[in-house]
Amino acid sequence: MITALKDTLQGKTPSLTLKRSNQWPKVRKNFLAKNQLCAVCGGKKKLEVHHIQPFHQSPELELEESNLITLCEDWSYGVNCHLLIGHLGNYRTINPNVKEDAKTWNNKLNSVTLSNKANTLDKKVTTPNV
Repeated sequence: MITALKDTLQGKTPSLTLKRSNQWPKVRKNFLAKNQLCAVCGGKKKLEVHHIQPFHQSPELELEESNLITLCEDWSYGVNCHLLIGHLGNYRTINPNVKEDAKTWNNKLNSVTLSNKANTLDKKVTTPNV
């Protein structure tokens, strides 16, 4: 009950009266077993299963895997991926393009990471034997 109240106050769910399916915990667990990384940053901590079409607007899609994406609240790279990409910075906002945005940002973050690794390798200096 405390979690539901906290989520409502943060705008994650607009109603305390809307009840999740009793299958939701199992679906969530199975989805996380198959999708173990944040779709944005690749993080493994504080993972959330985000509904693309929100549960409160489309409860019939609650258990549909095609309506789910894994996002983290770990603040990797200095951001909360669930809040920023899933909700565009406000839990009351819906991002219908969350899958595309997650892929775009994942590509950007991966290219920066690879670029940084390449720069680190380039800076390593080897001393020739004299």
